[in-house]
Amino acid sequence: MPADHPRTDLPRTDLRGAERGAAGTEFADGRFYADPHSAYRRWRTEGGVRKVRFGGAAGLEGWVVTGHAECRAALADPRLSKKAVTEAFARHVGNSEGGPGRDLMTHMLNSDPPEHSRLRKLVRQAYTGRRVAALRPMVERHVGALLDQLDGLESAELIAEFALPLPLAVVFELFGAPQAERENLQVRGNAVEAGPQDGGGADGEVSVETAEGMAHYLRALVDHKRTHPGDDLISDLLAAQAEGDRLTGAEITSMAFLLAIAGHQTTVNLIANGVHALLGHPEQLAALRADPRLLPGAIEEVLRYESPFGIASLRRTTEPVTIAGTTIPAGEFVQIALLAANRDPAVFADPDRFDITRPDATRHLAFGHGIHHCLGAQLGRLQAEVAFSELLRRFPALRLAEPAAAARWQENPRHRGLLSLRVLLR
Repeated sequence: MPADHPRTDLPRTDLRGAERGAAGTEFADGRFYADPHSAYRRWRTEGGVRKVRFGGAAGLEGWVVTGHAECRAALADPRLSKKAVTEAFARHVGNSEGGPGRDLMTHMLNSDPPEHSRLRKLVRQAYTGRRVAALRPMVERHVGALLDQLDGLESAELIAEFALPLPLAVVFELFGAPQAERENLQVRGNAVEAGPQDGGGADGEVSVETAEGMAHYLRALVDHKRTHPGDDLISDLLAAQAEGDRLTGAEITSMAFLLAIAGHQTTVNLIANGVHALLGHPEQLAALRADPRLLPGAIEEVLRYESPFGIASLRRTTEPVTIAGTTIPAGEFVQIALLAANRDPAVFADPDRFDITRPDATRHLAFGHGIHHCLGAQLGRLQAEVAFSELLRRFPALRLAEPAAAARWQENPRHRGLLSLRVLLR
């Protein structure tokens, strides 16, 4: 699983829904994941900051921030440290001196300034807006190839057959992986969510085995690109320098892993959540079909309405921090609920309504805020734009195979993603 989503040895709970513990801690499990918006709505009303222990997949206790203003401020608060989380996780797994998974944790999402500033400056030299914009023909090619496989079918499981393989294909080509190896990489990457698609108990996190398998390949790819550079992101990361400083091999491997895994999760959920929201709101779908110029706004509304990540990557307080009138002691985990912030009625009128013409949808925090704003946001939007446009164009009769209310969601507070999305194509 991603290094910024550590598991702990806190005992799990089998309580259902969101129930209050004896010491005032909420326990979120079971029904919470089917409709987290209800719990977040209550927590916002009752103060905006609540100590919660998430059971099931996460099993982590920490302070959850729910209001939009509070979440936005917390995302940019230097007292809420990413590095402190990484260090705590390393101590927990006995990996503080290094080890097989240590170089997966050295990316900028797990660092604070000044190290974060150094890493982002170097990565920005290679991962530019111009590079991402130039990927459109490649994204269109992969979208077209995946949709070609659906032609002639009556129905499809749209996550497994479309939303899941697309971002993996895009990122492997972005990295310059040899064509002959991409099929094998696709199989490796699909293990990220193989459990949910098969109806199993997986939650969309990355297993240690999957992470190490991917990391082993990425290390070899970085070494290969040192002597065989090409027109790809890995080669450009190797070439990036500032004032004589360069990224290390471990830092490039970790950055590539972050883009492959975290970027993959975001894009899969964005596409699946968006298709589900559009097909579940026929009047909005009709408006988009009638005027494709509404698509950019529709993507922003999807990001707001069902944020691909429910909770931002974990923070830990380095000193007491007061949020919404509650003082959180030093050394406590803080979880910033993007899903809650994006339905805050103090910012968004009628926030539980899905409206692709909403004028202020771009105020969402789905991609974070501050120095840790998602570096892959532009690529995620690009893939969603091409995916939605082509899917709706090629399948005018597209509709849900079962009622929208019957949807099953991942039981993981960090990922807001469907377990399956079966659609009728004809």
